[in-house]
Amino acid sequence: MTTTTFEAPEAPAKPTSAAALPPMNRCIEMPRFELGERLTPEQIEFLDTFGFIRFKSFLPRAEVAKLVEEVEAIDARLVAEGRTVINGVPLILGKRKDGRGFVQRMCFSSTFGERLHAFLQDPRFKAILEIAGPGYRIGERERDGLVINHYRREEGSSYKRLGWHTDSLRDLFYFEMPRRYLNVGFYLDDSPIEKGGVRLIPFSHQQGLWPMLTRKAHFMDTDADPAEYALVAEAGDLTIHDGRIWHRVAEASATGDASQRRVMYVPLMEGPEKLKDENSPTPVYFRLRRFARF
Repeated sequence: MTTTTFEAPEAPAKPTSAAALPPMNRCIEMPRFELGERLTPEQIEFLDTFGFIRFKSFLPRAEVAKLVEEVEAIDARLVAEGRTVINGVPLILGKRKDGRGFVQRMCFSSTFGERLHAFLQDPRFKAILEIAGPGYRIGERERDGLVINHYRREEGSSYKRLGWHTDSLRDLFYFEMPRRYLNVGFYLDDSPIEKGGVRLIPFSHQQGLWPMLTRKAHFMDTDADPAEYALVAEAGDLTIHDGRIWHRVAEASATGDASQRRVMYVPLMEGPEKLKDENSPTPVYFRLRRFARF
C-alpha cells in the first residue's frame, strides 16, 4: 500500500474553518478523484481503506440542472396525484413553510423520467459495477430503485436528518445476511457543511456483525461522533460508501432554501432479479419508518 499524507478537506461551497469540521476531517484529506472507465489502483485503495470516496464533477452543472428540472416535475406529479407508495415502498412527504407539499424520499425515480433513466446508462457506472463484484447490475425496478433524498430544515419538513446506521444491516429485513454493498450517491445540490449532510466513521466498514448490530442505536442515535468525517460535495459530484460503514445525515445549520440538499442513490443489485410492481408488498423495514424517519 502506498503511503499518503492526509490533511483536512476543503468545503465545496465556501471556505470552512478547521474548527467547524469534525476531528477526523483534520487528519484525512479527500484527494480530487475523477471517475473514468475504471477506478485506478489509488482510488480502489482509498475506498477499501476508509470505506468511502468522492469523485468530482461526474456531470457538469448544466447537465445537473436538466436532471433537477425533471426531478422537480416528477415531484409535482406525485404530489398532484396524491401518491404515498410506489411499488410497495412508502414515500416520505413533507410541506414547505408556505404549505406546498413535496416528496422528501422518492423511490423508483428513473421509471418516471427519461433523463433519470438515461443517467443510469452512463458507461462509467460499469467501473463501479466492476468493483462492486461479479454479477452486479443497476436495478431500476428492484428494492427501492433510484432513490432521491430531499433534506430541508424548516417547519413541515419530515426529513431533516437521519440517525446512525449501516446500510448492510437492512439485508436482515429482506431475510439476507449483511454483506458488502456499495452505496452510490449523486449530488443535485451543493452540500457544504452548513447543510449538514453525510457523516461517516472511517474504517468502520471493517467491523464484524456484532459491532454492526450494537455500536450505536440504529437510526435513534443522532449525536455527533468524535471520529466522524463530514462528507462535503458539490452539485455534480458522485460519492461511494461501503454499506457496512457507520454513517448518519446531520441536520443543517442553515434553514429554508439555504438548507436544501438533494442526493440520488443508484440501485446496485446482485443475485436473482426481484422486480417490483404496484402489487408488491411493503417490507417490514419501512413499517418501522415512523419511529426512526428512514
